[in-house]
Amino acid sequence: MSGGEQARLLGRWGERLVAEDLRAKGWRIVAVNYRCRLGEVDLIAENRRFIAFVEVKLRKNGQFGLPMEAVTRSKQQKLRAAAQLYLMEHPSRLQPRFDVAQVFAPQGMQTPYPRIEYVENAF
Repeated sequence: MSGGEQARLLGRWGERLVAEDLRAKGWRIVAVNYRCRLGEVDLIAENRRFIAFVEVKLRKNGQFGLPMEAVTRSKQQKLRAAAQLYLMEHPSRLQPRFDVAQVFAPQGMQTPYPRIEYVENAF
């Protein structure tokens, strides 16, 4: 398996962890890996108040900084554009927000207790 394939699998695994965590907290996952011509949103979740556009970042270690630091200004712009298109296609009365979920998994998918730090209104 190539490094790119491994990274994709690891990323999808992290997204599943975050989705499970959100569901346990009463959120409903309405889209996973929403893609459009303007970008991609890892997870879109709703509760009674918010529709959250969630970027999931996973790291095995801190060698390259905090996972959240990888959500650059250009990435934020792409997420905003994709979210706007999603809301045009799926109108909602809920208040939109942009969250980032940082997943720390030192042993990758073999990590027994991956740690999730969830940042609401990240940008």
